[in-house]
Amino acid sequence: MERPIIIQIENIYYPILAIVGLPANLVTIVILSRGKCGLSKCITRFLVAMAAADLMVLIFEVVLYEMKDSYFSHSFLNYTPISSLNLALLFVSIDCSVWLTVAFTFDRCVAICYQTLRTKYCTEKTVAVVITVVCSLSLLENIPIYFVYEPREITDNVLWSCYVKSSFYILPIWVAFLWLETILTPFAPFVLIMLLNALTIRHIVLANRVRTGLRGNIKVQNHSDPEMENRRKSIILLLAISGSFILLWMVIFIVFTCVQFTSTQFLEVDYSNSFTIAELSGYMLRCLSSCTNKFIYAVSQSKFREQLKNVIKRPLALIANLLK
Repeated sequence: MERPIIIQIENIYYPILAIVGLPANLVTIVILSRGKCGLSKCITRFLVAMAAADLMVLIFEVVLYEMKDSYFSHSFLNYTPISSLNLALLFVSIDCSVWLTVAFTFDRCVAICYQTLRTKYCTEKTVAVVITVVCSLSLLENIPIYFVYEPREITDNVLWSCYVKSSFYILPIWVAFLWLETILTPFAPFVLIMLLNALTIRHIVLANRVRTGLRGNIKVQNHSDPEMENRRKSIILLLAISGSFILLWMVIFIVFTCVQFTSTQFLEVDYSNSFTIAELSGYMLRCLSSCTNKFIYAVSQSKFREQLKNVIKRPLALIANLLK
């Protein structure tokens, strides 16, 4: 029997995403960790943490979950305890990625809009604390995920595969947990990122108007303004990262809303159903968001591009020397 089209697309899409995304995130972590991209140490720490979280999403969701049935269908990864643990770590990595994006957006909002608070909040120590808190809370929040699943089948006393317990959608404690999960990811991040971006953009626009007015009467041949240029670069990086997050999470945001307010459920097996197709498409776009930031850095940051070229040239030069 021919596989549904959406499944055929997944079987091509996820391996390509893994092939591109895993090395892209690793190279990004290496480049940013060297601290030669002209970014502040606070921004660098956030971007490294976000790249590490995205790398974990690609490992736990793309490789060990989405690609598992196609490439590792009879491996130990399908034992129920292993599969349940992987799903829990999958949600931990997603929450880390999402809330680190929110934390980065808040950090840039404080740095741009609140100069008095900036000196106290935008420090390396604060960034380290924020990253630690976000990762720790993401881990604690998703511990119950491990207990959501039960064996799909038992073969020779071996618990095989897993699926969501039927009681998950019925018992009040699980219903409350699902509501909490949905509010924390993706509802709250959506609202916070949009509000923080709106506040940041408003501040920059007003500040630029004032600065342009003050410089209006100055007749100089070179009219470049380093301060306005720095603000422009900051807002481009910020809006590109948060904007791509909102666009790529929009479908799954709508899916979560439908599950909460209608009778639909996650992971229905009817692949001709429009909701199932939308859900699976949303997961694909969500995974794509774990790769986009790296290309945003390459497009918007000239020094990042220079470091990337150096990273690529070194192994090529080494190979050329060996061939000689």
